[in-house]
Amino acid sequence: MLVRPEALTVWLWLTLVVLAVVVDLALAPAPASLEVERRPLGAARHGEETSTTLLVTHRGTRRARGVLRDAWQPTAGDVDNRHRIALAPNDRVLLTTALRPTRRGTLRPVGVTVRLLGPLGLAARQQTREVPGELRSLPRFDSRKHLPSRLARLRDLDGRSAVRVRGAGTEFDSLRDYVRGDDVRSIDWRASSRARNVVVRTWQPERDRRVVVVLDTSRTSAARVDDVPRLDAAMEAAQLLTALASRAGDRVDMVAGDRVVRRRLRTSGPGATGEVARALTDVHPEIVEADWHSLASAVTGLGRHRALVVLLTPLEPSAVELGLLPVLGPLTRHHRVVVASVRNPELVRTAREVTDAESVWTAVAAEQVLARRTHTERMLRALGVDVLDVDAEELPPALADHYLTLKSRGLL
Repeated sequence: MLVRPEALTVWLWLTLVVLAVVVDLALAPAPASLEVERRPLGAARHGEETSTTLLVTHRGTRRARGVLRDAWQPTAGDVDNRHRIALAPNDRVLLTTALRPTRRGTLRPVGVTVRLLGPLGLAARQQTREVPGELRSLPRFDSRKHLPSRLARLRDLDGRSAVRVRGAGTEFDSLRDYVRGDDVRSIDWRASSRARNVVVRTWQPERDRRVVVVLDTSRTSAARVDDVPRLDAAMEAAQLLTALASRAGDRVDMVAGDRVVRRRLRTSGPGATGEVARALTDVHPEIVEADWHSLASAVTGLGRHRALVVLLTPLEPSAVELGLLPVLGPLTRHHRVVVASVRNPELVRTAREVTDAESVWTAVAAEQVLARRTHTERMLRALGVDVLDVDAEELPPALADHYLTLKSRGLL
């Protein structure tokens, strides 16, 4: 048999609960009694895990118990950002939150929320405050896996490996005995007759050459290929080329822009790749047309000495023919010019997949686009421009191989 409580009993219990909550809230430490300081953050590559650390010091007179949340903007990829705390007066603790950036750029925290419970755990005081900090999410550099093999080839050119190849450098280095694998064209027959054994000539590869990387940040670079912006794929290629050229003793200049020049950098030496990555961190595509006259002027402003000029821009026929072609003449007269483009494999797949009557029209349209790209590529080659039009993953190693080929032939 159920016994219904009297109304007075209900009100009495409600009053007691409210009183307990009020007393608990009054005894809860103030969130302001916690000092929160963020340790300096470094930089991390896009997609790689890093962490941020908060130093929390309790300046109050009562024991602090509760939860602290270190919230970041969603693209920072913060996980396990809620930390339970239990601090006696003047205690301090380090709280670490893991971060895995899902995009490049400068990422910042949203705020730190502190919630401190009363002694009974019935009520809590909460405060959200700003604790400044920023994480520099550098561009991805997955293509560095190609660097060891290219450096090995560079050492061959440099004459430091066991088998020295006939580098087509410009400076004679020395004579040495012929070993299997040497190019027979390197044999110095006159010196061989004097030495009574076969000797070959070696040359010092070209050094202290200039490599100018021009990164197109206009609308054509905003398109995604396999869910990766073309600009990001171009940055991968720029970083691998910078790493290789700086190890080869060459100087690297970089210009990034569209209608205006957004980044300009001159670098060389072991830290060149890091400098390029930091310079490109906050560079994003703009929905504008590229002003190639402005970008070409920026290249000229870096110096009139001959250089390898690498234009990292999509091979979009209309954009190339209307904007880029008019400035290529002066560039090719003074420099070796390479156009490196990210190809969209979806175009090739679409052109080949004909399953019904409707897909025929789609395939024909794709074929027309491919034909226009081929025509544009021929126009560029006719001007003396080297063209690399490959898939996103293949672009960095293809550009590095092309650089090594030019270097081995003494064409930089």
